[in-house]
Amino acid sequence: MTVKSLGNPFSSKTDLRHGAECGCGSCVSAAVHREAEPDLSTSDAMLERAVESAIVRSVFGQSEVGRRSFMGMMGGSTMAAALASVFPMNAAKAAILDNLGTPEKTNLNIGFVPITCATPIIMAEPLGFYERYGLNAQVIKTAGWAVARDKSLAGEYDASHMLTPMPLAMTLGAGSVAEPYIMPAVENINGQAIVLSNEHLDKRDPTQWKGMTFGVPFEYSMHNFLLRYYVAEFGLDPDVDIQIRVVPPPEMVANLRAGNLDGYLSPDPFNQRAVWEGIGFIHMLTKDIWEGHPCCAFAAPLSFATELPNTYGALLKSIIDATQYASNPENRKEISAAIAPTNYLNQPVEVIEQVLTGTYADGLGNVQRVPDRIDFDPFPWHSMGVWILTQMKRWGYIEGDVDYKGVAEQVYLAADCKKVMEDLGYAAPDVTYKSHMIMGKSFDSSQPEAYIDSFAIKKG
Repeated sequence: MTVKSLGNPFSSKTDLRHGAECGCGSCVSAAVHREAEPDLSTSDAMLERAVESAIVRSVFGQSEVGRRSFMGMMGGSTMAAALASVFPMNAAKAAILDNLGTPEKTNLNIGFVPITCATPIIMAEPLGFYERYGLNAQVIKTAGWAVARDKSLAGEYDASHMLTPMPLAMTLGAGSVAEPYIMPAVENINGQAIVLSNEHLDKRDPTQWKGMTFGVPFEYSMHNFLLRYYVAEFGLDPDVDIQIRVVPPPEMVANLRAGNLDGYLSPDPFNQRAVWEGIGFIHMLTKDIWEGHPCCAFAAPLSFATELPNTYGALLKSIIDATQYASNPENRKEISAAIAPTNYLNQPVEVIEQVLTGTYADGLGNVQRVPDRIDFDPFPWHSMGVWILTQMKRWGYIEGDVDYKGVAEQVYLAADCKKVMEDLGYAAPDVTYKSHMIMGKSFDSSQPEAYIDSFAIKKG
């Protein structure tokens, strides 16, 4: 599949929302619409746009001809000023915005795959975080990521637990139909591991892995990209020297036991469960590949935020508040008990505690103490999004010209996350790009193509 970058995916000539002949009801053409269109990268901007549209409609009624004719004569940039001369536009917007807050929709379906990376999304139900912000949210267990993607695209889920590469891929149409998605919050950082079958206790050196078969939970996953990065650093071509299979996380352990997999790079608790079952050992935590790497996230269609802005805001507050609660190590045992039941992770509490507290058996006869084996930080760094896109390009998941920063900034809504974090009293970064160190190599997000070219092993 060849997936071309959409550049700015929300304001191209064939605009994903409005079409070439703008359908917003106010503009004579898409070009005029883009001239007048504000930055919609934050929910505040989306909301202001919706309010302004409502005021325009109140002036012209439902007459498409009247609106289009007026726009054609005046031009998009002067329309608001003209209205403001006879109508207090700013005051009206402020009054409406000040009185918003009640969710338009309170009964929500939120999908999750039963892994510890989904901890904030899951625990927000039994621990009351959704209820705190006026929502009656039901979290729905989902077998795997393809199902989560398809149910979200079909509108069965209002929002969903997703892997951080997924909303980027879905926006670009990589692996699915193109649909603009947003990711305003990361769920967890770190929290994954490479597990090998006990049959390979003598193969701790990855150069010995030629011919072995590994599982990852989804193609568009940090698991896939981190495994590929890791073996390539040891001189193995992941498309030639090993076999990588997509296996839903709940099926990882059974496939390891049956010998269908030699190992896997998987989310927990299935790494720890392999040790618990006595069939595998932890070769390496992914935090030792990239300290602080993102994994899972809270994501939704762009339309969810634009059509239900109050609901979106309440849900984002619920998720970020729960994520910050999970980031406190003192809360991890309580959380382990809350998410262990059958309708959530369906795992022994002891297994989940080993993951969340970072005190765990490694399957090699040792008890390790790594408090940040998994951690929780909601901020969606744009530089992380750029890195993910470079790996999608490196391994052939997207081809052609890619607007790395443009796509990352449109999908990863760092401004929304920062605003909610600060509203809730949490500290938030003032920048959205930073350098990242992956296996001793620094990643500069301002030079993505040079970064890809620096690798000896890549697709093509």
